Amino acid sequence: MSLASNRLAIGFSCIGHTFSHLFAPIFFVVVLALEDEWGLSHGEAVALIVVGNVLFGVAAPVAGWLGDRWSSAGMMGMFFLGTGGGMLAVGMADGPLTVTLSLAVTGLFGSIYHPVGISWLIRNAERRGLVLGINGIFGGVGPAVAALSAGLLTDLWGWRAAFLVPGGLMVTIGVVFYLLMARGLIADSGADLQTGPPTSKSDRIRAFLVLLVTMLCTGLIYQASQAGLPKVFSERITGLGDGGGVAGIGMTVAMVYLVAGGFQVVAGYLADRYPLKAVYLATFLLQVPMLFLAAQLGGSALIATAMIMVTLNIGSLPAENALIARFAPSGWQGLVFGLKFIVAFGLSGLGVKMEGALYDATGGFFWLFVVLSAIAMVGAAAGLLLPPGRARAAAAPVK
Repeated sequence: MSLASNRLAIGFSCIGHTFSHLFAPIFFVVVLALEDEWGLSHGEAVALIVVGNVLFGVAAPVAGWLGDRWSSAGMMGMFFLGTGGGMLAVGMADGPLTVTLSLAVTGLFGSIYHPVGISWLIRNAERRGLVLGINGIFGGVGPAVAALSAGLLTDLWGWRAAFLVPGGLMVTIGVVFYLLMARGLIADSGADLQTGPPTSKSDRIRAFLVLLVTMLCTGLIYQASQAGLPKVFSERITGLGDGGGVAGIGMTVAMVYLVAGGFQVVAGYLADRYPLKAVYLATFLLQVPMLFLAAQLGGSALIATAMIMVTLNIGSLPAENALIARFAPSGWQGLVFGLKFIVAFGLSGLGVKMEGALYDATGGFFWLFVVLSAIAMVGAAAGLLLPPGRARAAAAPVK
């Protein structure tokens, strides 16, 4: 594989990571407008995306298997075109049912990215932790861009524009991607550029059983927090919901995810330099007090706490993905990453439902963050059982 193709693979994987995280946070900002327009409760409105969120995870193993057996590059092109087309359909929907169906299509095609794009990236990475950290910045920026653009576009031209503009951009990128493939500038990668010592069957089984628990914990916290932040900011930050409009709330959420995303390169550096298990475990332990504080705080203190808790939540991903790559059988990384996202986005997509149900039942967010703090404790306890992870492995030269 050429150096140019290698760099384009990493570049499009990073761009894809941003777009893979757009549709859900856009929707959670748009929900603030849909509640009034269609007369829905907060719980009813956020529930419209549950099917899409579940498909985003449940369909991932099939996408990963196709990437392994057919073409990673070809599947990435389908990701851009299909996800962008689904977002365009959401923007043209005429009611709750058509929004639900369009979000389901968006989630189905969006499920391609993580099993295919991450494994494609890893095969092209000489320093996995660093590249995963950089990729994590792009993923972290996704919710920030989504929240900011959704707020501004909703206030300027209505909620439909919040989906139509990024959807059209994704379709355009998909066309460019396939043109580069046709010219041979983008190709499927061969063997991993980084190799490591073989792992035993018992360690592989142990690692994946533990990771099933920790990934579910990470996903539930991520999904529930992402769904709840726009609403909790509108209620607990004086004047934000009234004076700033949807755009003001969107900008605040964007700031949280932008700061959190920027720290992903640090998380990747730590994953390269220190034992993966220690880095991974630390992210869970530090989330516990931050989530508990978020249950009680308001104003600028809540914003600062949210930045730290989101940073720690997504900061676990470089170490987590490096652990998966280390223990996944050779030639099956796409499928294994797909199985991860059944848990990370499929089952954990129920975190959105949990957020809405707890809010409707209690009228606030105190108990949501208490429950999420307990979930982080479960993740930390499970992480103690992981086999030790090497900090770095040898890199093969790029031709």
